[in-house]
Amino acid sequence: MEKQAQPLNYWIYDTPAGDVTVLADSKGVVGLLFGAVDPEGAVNLENIHQYDAIIELNQYFYGQRKKFDLSIGYPSGDAAKVYDAVREIPYGETKTYEEVAKSIRSKPEKVKEALLHNPIPIIIPCHRVIESAEDIGPYCGDPELKKKLLRMEKTNADREFHAPEYDD
Repeated sequence: MEKQAQPLNYWIYDTPAGDVTVLADSKGVVGLLFGAVDPEGAVNLENIHQYDAIIELNQYFYGQRKKFDLSIGYPSGDAAKVYDAVREIPYGETKTYEEVAKSIRSKPEKVKEALLHNPIPIIIPCHRVIESAEDIGPYCGDPELKKKLLRMEKTNADREFHAPEYDD
C-alpha cells in the first residue's frame, strides 16, 4: 500500500494588515501569503497549526505577543540560517541586511534574496531587516505594510500584557 502525502491546508484570515492566507501541513505552518489566495494543490481546510497561527497573529497585531511560538517549516541550508537569525531580532528593533549577513557569515545580497522569498512573513519577521537607517529596503509584501509593521512594533515595544487574575 502506497503512503499518501499529507495535504497542504489553507485558510484565509482577515487581519489588521489585510487578508492573509495561512498554509499548514500536519507538522506546522509552512506559508503566509498576503491577500486572499487559493493556492494550487491546497485544500481549504483548517488544522490546529492554523488555529495557533491565527491566535498568535491576533496577539501580535494587538501588541500582546512579541515573539511567535509556532511550529513552522521552511527550507534548510543558507535560507534557514537567515530565517533563524531574523527570528532572533527583538520585537520593535531592526537590523540591516549587512548586520544579519555578518552574524551568519554570509553576504548582504544573499540575506536580501532569502528574505524577499520568505515563505512565512511576519512570523519570520523579515520586516525588521532594513537597508539602512534612511532606507527600509524591499519587502516580500507591500513596502507600505513593512512601514506599518515597523511603526506598530515601535509603538507597542514597551507595552506589556498581563493576563487577568481570577479569584477562586
